[in-house]
Amino acid sequence: MARISGVTIPTEKQVWVALTYVFGIGPKTSHNILAQAKVEPTERVKNLTDAEISRIQDIINADLVVEGELQRIVAGNIKRLKDINAYRGMRHKANLPSRGQRTKTNARTRRGRKVTVGGTAKKVASKT
Repeated sequence: MARISGVTIPTEKQVWVALTYVFGIGPKTSHNILAQAKVEPTERVKNLTDAEISRIQDIINADLVVEGELQRIVAGNIKRLKDINAYRGMRHKANLPSRGQRTKTNARTRRGRKVTVGGTAKKVASKT
């Protein structure tokens, strides 16, 4: 069970895929890290030696901002946009897409479940 940057990466997966479980590392960055560490990308995590894992960890610590620190930076950037009332900050506050996507249709992931406005059946007049 290998831990890299505080994340337990899956042992049965190839190393390049397992590294993408760390927040801030995608497929391209993963391949770059493994090339620097001289580790075969298609090797399984369970077959890595401690020396290889430590080389990967050293490269990540030296060159990249990942996990908690990166999440703090991103949250700080969004908070700054909200504080200065930038357009993107207003979109974040309103929980709407901030990169120009349409919202008349779609955008369900960001806006949440569809809420129907108005009733579907007419109310029956009650006798008074």
